[in-house]
Amino acid sequence: MLAVMIAAISLFIEARFGGPVMLYALVIGALFNPLASKPYLATGLTVSAETILKIGVALLAVKITVIDVANLGWQAAGLVIACVLSTLVLGVAIARLFGLKVDHSILTAGSVAICGSSAALALASVLPQNKKTECNTIVTVIAVTSLSTLAMVLYPVITTLLGFSDRQSGLFMGVSIHNVAQVVGAGYIVSDPAGDIATIVKLMRVACLVPVIIIVSLMFKQTGKGVANTKKPPLLPLFMVAFILIMLINSAGFIPTQVSQGLNILSQWALVIAVAALGVKTSVKDIVGVGMRPLLVLVSQSTVLAIFALIAISVFMAS
Repeated sequence: MLAVMIAAISLFIEARFGGPVMLYALVIGALFNPLASKPYLATGLTVSAETILKIGVALLAVKITVIDVANLGWQAAGLVIACVLSTLVLGVAIARLFGLKVDHSILTAGSVAICGSSAALALASVLPQNKKTECNTIVTVIAVTSLSTLAMVLYPVITTLLGFSDRQSGLFMGVSIHNVAQVVGAGYIVSDPAGDIATIVKLMRVACLVPVIIIVSLMFKQTGKGVANTKKPPLLPLFMVAFILIMLINSAGFIPTQVSQGLNILSQWALVIAVAALGVKTSVKDIVGVGMRPLLVLVSQSTVLAIFALIAISVFMAS
């Protein structure tokens, strides 16, 4: 009930004043951190931060159809795959250079490469769990949400200065901005066609969450390296199986529009509830104790992704 209340307040603020709902949920949740130690709240917060989170991630699939992806062509698909892979590889390397552990490196690189706070939450649920996992997740969500908001304002200006077409602008927004809401906002700032393309490209990145989650699960299941004194994640997360099934069912046209819209709203509520619970469970002192390194890592990873995307679009997608 506490997490749902915080989520409702956060969604109301977003509807009334705009802005990043995930950040609202985190900040408001943190205000209730003194209650996190209460035994009667522990189970509910855990269910909200883990089970409800997985439901929300699985339901993201109602936004994706194979037809939408195919309509953009092989060039767009190739760009998405290249950006995701390069950001994952270089992102992990950057994080390791800054001294982050393997699991934390994957968390930051995955959130930048795929879909921001949603990817961070999904990856955190399959990474080995330890006392720092929740704090690292919260910091990552805060940082990628803030960076996404900044990008939503700056990237349309950059594409205009570079003389990008609507297609090029939409592709750039879709492959370089982290959170879905900010991608949509940035795309439609440029134009309606750019907004449409940016949204579809972003959902292609969201679809990349499936293989990445499976690979990360397999990696830690088989090796158990990188994190000490942890609980290993399952071999194949059930919420990713649900994600794939929902995407295929949606692609076949078996989900009516009204049902799809309802599931999309339910997905948003579930994710905001999960973030609110994480906010309650994480103290400001713990967040401050993480230091500046994770923030610098995320800024560096985001910069690498943006530069790679700009070069690829300028050279290979001139129209």
